[in-house]
Amino acid sequence: MSGHSKWHTIKHKKGAADAKRGKVFTRIIKELTVAARNGGGDVNMNPRLRTIVADAKAQNMPRENIERAIRRGTGEEPGVQYDDVTYEGYGPGGVALMIETLTDNKNRTVGEIRHLLAKHAGNLAAENSVAWMFHRKGQIVIEKGKVDEEKLLDAALDAGADDVNDDESGWEIVCTPENFEKVRDAVKTLGVEPASAEVAMIPQNYVKLTGKEAQQMLKLMEVIEEHDDVQHVWANFDIEEKEIEASLA
Repeated sequence: MSGHSKWHTIKHKKGAADAKRGKVFTRIIKELTVAARNGGGDVNMNPRLRTIVADAKAQNMPRENIERAIRRGTGEEPGVQYDDVTYEGYGPGGVALMIETLTDNKNRTVGEIRHLLAKHAGNLAAENSVAWMFHRKGQIVIEKGKVDEEKLLDAALDAGADDVNDDESGWEIVCTPENFEKVRDAVKTLGVEPASAEVAMIPQNYVKLTGKEAQQMLKLMEVIEEHDDVQHVWANFDIEEKEIEASLA
């Protein structure tokens, strides 16, 4: 499992994600609005919207909030218009970063992202500088001990997963974006809620970090993810669990 996924799994286990539910709701509402604007408000005809609605329900978002965000996207209700902008950059130790945002002011967002990167031993990069290092895949992370290994493997592979990777603290299921919903639903039928389940940008290779650089990288991830316009951050760092645990203590 990538250091990035490992970090999110440990945060989930510690309950850190619950402390930021307001931020999670804001992210999902923006995604619902943009998905409905780009592909329509019918979940049966809009796969991206269907995936985000499932995410919203998993986070216990009230149905009226979901429906209102969709109506804003389709123009049935007034609301802010957001643009999809992805920034590329480097973090400590040359770690590659893909930062996906939804913003109503591109100039403000790029300035703030540039500042955060520079403040934490990173820098903004030119378009396509690091994008080639990542490929889009469905990624589902399950904490160990929550499900029988053999049942998980059978369910995931039968549903179309490409691989199931064993890591210190969890299982990482990888699949094509097209098979994501089917694989996620197959896992949920086992009665387990994933620590994370998303269509992610998976690195093709990783940069091992330790000590000061590792802590700088984890701090950078925290501040970037906390930015109001940031929806997702993908990075190719590999950091030992004990160092991640220490950063979240």
